[in-house]
Amino acid sequence: MGKYFGTDGFRGEANANLTADHAYKVGRFLGWYYGELRRRKGEEGPARIVIGKDTRRSSYMFEYTLVGGLVASGADAYLLHVTTTPSVAYIARVDEFDCGIMISASHNPYYDNGIKLINGNGEKMDEETISLVEAYLDGELEVFGQKWPEIPFAKKEQIGCTVDYISGRNRYVGYLISLGMYSFRGKKVGLDCANGSSWNIAKAVFDALGAKTYVINAEPDGTNINRDAGSTHIEGLQRLVVEKGLDVGFAYDGDADRCLCVDEKGNVITGDHILYIYGKYMKERSKLLQNTVVTTVMSNFGLYKAFDELGIDYAKTAVGDKYVYEYMMKNGCRIGGEQSGHIIFSKYASTGDGILTSLKMMEVMMARKKKMSELTEGLTIYPQVLVNVRVTDKKAAQADPAVQEAVAGAAQALGDTGRILVRESGTEPVVRVMVEAETEEVCHQYVDGVVEVIKAKGYAV
Repeated sequence: MGKYFGTDGFRGEANANLTADHAYKVGRFLGWYYGELRRRKGEEGPARIVIGKDTRRSSYMFEYTLVGGLVASGADAYLLHVTTTPSVAYIARVDEFDCGIMISASHNPYYDNGIKLINGNGEKMDEETISLVEAYLDGELEVFGQKWPEIPFAKKEQIGCTVDYISGRNRYVGYLISLGMYSFRGKKVGLDCANGSSWNIAKAVFDALGAKTYVINAEPDGTNINRDAGSTHIEGLQRLVVEKGLDVGFAYDGDADRCLCVDEKGNVITGDHILYIYGKYMKERSKLLQNTVVTTVMSNFGLYKAFDELGIDYAKTAVGDKYVYEYMMKNGCRIGGEQSGHIIFSKYASTGDGILTSLKMMEVMMARKKKMSELTEGLTIYPQVLVNVRVTDKKAAQADPAVQEAVAGAAQALGDTGRILVRESGTEPVVRVMVEAETEEVCHQYVDGVVEVIKAKGYAV
């Protein structure tokens, strides 16, 4: 992670630590850099960059300032308008754009926003290019064998233009519909759109496939994205499913790259449940390449126990769908994801896609002729306790011999009945202490033990 960009883009409070000036400069750099790459390759024409945004009030400000920077540097900006992160990734790839930009802070509150960069293959931008963006923001750009105190403006006919590209978003919707292997006729489906990017897409897809849809939180006003809605506040969808007697419900986050489900009984189906359901489904059909499901270190201990019972191998990456995808590409795996609902089906997408995930869950229900609750049989989610400790130095706290001894002692005591994980936050001065075990009391016992050592050694703030 860099100075400005974390694992999921440049994120911050709008006009506080992420400003319109930042967006303009990001646009200036990307427009110039990709145009220069084309020129050096002998390719004619301007750089082509596609942009999408979520429903936050500030997304319009960032869209306009990004576009201003792009066209000032000679690039053409193609606008998808309000759309999902996975749609930007899809269009960047299939329509051969130089790169894509998504304006969103995902599940964060409306006053935050973010700039996510996507390469021409529809994948999260490589660290080398992000480092160049950051160097330009700091006035320290050095690339193509020289230093650039400033980059040139386009002049005359070289100035870029904007293109209304709503057709790209519509084509993405058509692509999702084409992936529906079964008619959903007769199925009652709840959709919680989080007042975000999926508000005018998810219903269109499910209606086209024949479902009777019940939609909540699809009236964005610029300030209600994720407010008591979506995958981070799933209680409303649980009530809807139970009260209306629905077959299943799906909840998305602000930019719809993640999805959680609710079964017909009102129980929450997490990303770990989804990995279990679809991993098992693929295994049964001999479609699970490498016999491996890719998870992060935060996936539940119970998921691994269930995979062991099924004879399914699993990999554990660092937290972040970026790392999951990198492992999948390197090792030829077809499914991976996070507990939070970022699920990647690499045959169909290069990023997490909430609406695609919900279609895949419907596919398993239809193919197996089972209710969602029945598909989770065989998976027991272990109780989990997670405590975030704000510290003066997260690396020193983790490396302290007394802390390591406490962690090792807890791991030994838990044996094969649970696990302990201590890791540092990627964005805050915080050490996260997590224990999964057969009871919540046992979880608290070992979490509290490690936290007390961190405090006793003087690291806690």
